[in-house]
Amino acid sequence: MTENTQQQTAATTELPTQYTPAEVEGPLYERWVERGYFEADAKSEKPPYTIVIPPPNVTGSLHLGHAFQHTLMDALVRRKRMQGFEALWLPGMDHAGIATQNKVEQQLAEEGKSRHDLGREEFVERVWQWKDEYGGRILGQMRRLGDGVDWSRERFTMDEGLSRAVQTIFKKLYDDELIYRAERIINWCPRCLTAISDIEVEYQEDAGELVSIRYGEGDDSLVVATTRAETMLGDTAVAVHPDDERYRHLVGKRIKLPLTDRTIPVVADTHVDPEFGTGAVKVTPAHDPNDFAIGRRHDLPSLSVMDEHGVITVHGPFLGLDRFEARSAIVGALKEQGRIVAEKRPYMHSVGHCSRCKTTVEPRLSMQWWVKVGPLAQQAGDAVRDGRVKIHPEEMSRRYFDWVDNMHDWCISRQLWWGHRIPIWYGPNGEVVCLGPDDEAPAGEGWTQDPDVLDTWFSSGLWPFSTLGWPEKTPDLEKFYSTDVLLTGHDIIFFWVARMMMFGLYAMDGQVPFTTIALTGLVRDEFGKKMSKSNPNAVDPLDWMDAYGSDAVRFTLAKGANPGADVPIGEDWVQASRNFANKIWNATRFAMMNGATVEGPLPDASAMSATDRWILSRLNETVAQVDAYYEDFQFAKLSESLYHFAWDEVFAWYVELSKTTFFAGGEQAKVSGRVLGEVLDVMLRLLHPIVPFVTDTLWTTLTGGESLVIADWPKAVFVPGADAPGGFRDKAAEEEIELVQRLVTEVRRFRKEQGLQDAQKVPARLELDGTALVAHEAAIRQLLRLQPEGEGFSATASLPVAGATVSLDLSGTIDVAAERKRLAKDLAAAEKEKAQAEGKLGNEAFLAKAPDNVVDKIRGRLAKAEEDIARIQAQLERLPQA
Repeated sequence: MTENTQQQTAATTELPTQYTPAEVEGPLYERWVERGYFEADAKSEKPPYTIVIPPPNVTGSLHLGHAFQHTLMDALVRRKRMQGFEALWLPGMDHAGIATQNKVEQQLAEEGKSRHDLGREEFVERVWQWKDEYGGRILGQMRRLGDGVDWSRERFTMDEGLSRAVQTIFKKLYDDELIYRAERIINWCPRCLTAISDIEVEYQEDAGELVSIRYGEGDDSLVVATTRAETMLGDTAVAVHPDDERYRHLVGKRIKLPLTDRTIPVVADTHVDPEFGTGAVKVTPAHDPNDFAIGRRHDLPSLSVMDEHGVITVHGPFLGLDRFEARSAIVGALKEQGRIVAEKRPYMHSVGHCSRCKTTVEPRLSMQWWVKVGPLAQQAGDAVRDGRVKIHPEEMSRRYFDWVDNMHDWCISRQLWWGHRIPIWYGPNGEVVCLGPDDEAPAGEGWTQDPDVLDTWFSSGLWPFSTLGWPEKTPDLEKFYSTDVLLTGHDIIFFWVARMMMFGLYAMDGQVPFTTIALTGLVRDEFGKKMSKSNPNAVDPLDWMDAYGSDAVRFTLAKGANPGADVPIGEDWVQASRNFANKIWNATRFAMMNGATVEGPLPDASAMSATDRWILSRLNETVAQVDAYYEDFQFAKLSESLYHFAWDEVFAWYVELSKTTFFAGGEQAKVSGRVLGEVLDVMLRLLHPIVPFVTDTLWTTLTGGESLVIADWPKAVFVPGADAPGGFRDKAAEEEIELVQRLVTEVRRFRKEQGLQDAQKVPARLELDGTALVAHEAAIRQLLRLQPEGEGFSATASLPVAGATVSLDLSGTIDVAAERKRLAKDLAAAEKEKAQAEGKLGNEAFLAKAPDNVVDKIRGRLAKAEEDIARIQAQLERLPQA
């Protein structure tokens, strides 16, 4: 025995009999990090492969959506690293302006203070303290999951380098007249007291009220319907369609606005749908985006009737009322005047809410900073159209084009204190100056900086290049930009993906920020429902990691990852993945203790058994499948392929078929042991990107290698003495073992039908002459628990299968008469079911009236009954006579 073999045997026997993830995963991950396996070298001559992590919020914690996407990104990067690429997976966090400011304001509220008590500078300092103490919890949780990120390059959207990038691109856009300040309608949160982006608005069905109000008097009146009666105080017109005959006599006239001393005009606008409602709409330009557009077309004034808290500011009986209080009061006042024509309550309609605090969003006219997106969006669309960037799955491209081709200018200012402050200064005489990162603030009296900060999506839109050092020409930027894959949920294709495309192409002179956009679905519960704490069906992935191990969670998520499709997941599935990890552990340990080795070259093909050649042929097929699935982002299919190969082909068939060889010892056992070692080596490499912990532990024990993290990605196996330029394949061996599998499977099914226990031995005669099965008789008997015939053998059941015959002596093992009686009863029930189904399907009157789904169900019952009859009759034929 060589020294290497002795070390391998000793290490094998030191493996615990059971795999305990909690004892392996934490220490192993820290060892990977300490040894610098995840650190990328910008000076390397290897080809680069780059993924920048979609930055989680500094306030966040790991949820299943994170775990899902991080598993897939980690698998991509681990595989590329093994393939010889200089792989960089760059981590970081987003400062999450609104969410983080809310966290600190909540802390202050508990102390009886507000941010205004501290002042801006002290408040921002307090937020930094919160970030250092409480923020970034998700980073530690990413380590639990096994994220192979380069921690030496961790970035934060408010760090010094990224702040410089933000200020640089703002000034560049401003100087190119792509950033401007204007008064427009925005989404306003009266609780957070800031404009919010479209992605921060969550729509839900609310039970409101729809009231129809008569404006004007007599023939010069018309009726409008609204769910927001309080906004009528700001109406500056009523609009009708220019072709609507009902109102043509009113167009150009002025009518009395109820509850006010104002009159407003009736205008004709093609935006109005004459078929909807009364065909007349109230126009409130300061409180509705569509009304704002109508107001611009007709030079209407915009009257704001609420302050930033949603409180009415119009003098009169409603002054000082909250918007919802005012709604009830105004409807009551209109009723007193007899102007309520109709009411519908409850009226279910979609209403936007702030995703942070759940407050109802208020459309509000506000002076804000905007990005002129037209030229930028055009470039973002062209990059996909001309193939520089590919969207996967391809059908998602349509949604992308729908967005970038119809994009509205982007409101980028937020009324917060935490974030990148807008680098605009106002002078005492109306001067406006935009400062770059190297410019000094204007000196002298009367100069003030704009109080607003930038939308969080502005800084995260720079993520693919700002994290690599832009605007400086750093070695990282030169080596790792453009990045290779952006893997993210399809739900933010509009808000983040498109903005990175716009900024990347603009800042990097037309060089795309990534070459592939791989869009995933959303994680849902096992019934396909959205996970939510209010359901409650939300799951903390850390709980599952504690119970089943990180590998089990990762494998479950990967198995559900069909491109672009939502991913259902349940705890039972995680348990099944835990069982798979245990199977890999136990079966590999058993194989290593019974001859599996990687020592020395593979034996010549002529020295191998058909079973050996079969498993190597199947191994090469699996390598090819997995590679193809990776390139197509088919994580579910590659996971299923690996699962089937490992569990079904290696452990359930090859190891079991080879046991007689291993137990017999000798040269053939050595050959099969080397083959099995090769199979385990390659299989563990293939599995590693998805289930890194258990595979690395087993592989280092099997091979004595340092770590799978830095091992080579497997290629097709070549067998000495076999002519196979693309890797060893043996179709004849595959067909031969398929015969063995058919025979064993059929006999196992028969045994089960007869109620025989798996371990129960049965005398049997195998007639295998003239088939390829002869060489496998010992293995077949071992697998099927079949004893030699012996004296007094009486064949009471005979099974012809795979060109051979298996005769069994079941005397003394089953009660044939009782079994025949049971089967006869089942046969009668199946025949009755068949007759009933045939009767309905033969009834023309029934078929004429029955719904298609009912007819299809009956056809299914008929097919099932026919299958049951055939199966039972076959069982009866195989039984001996009573």
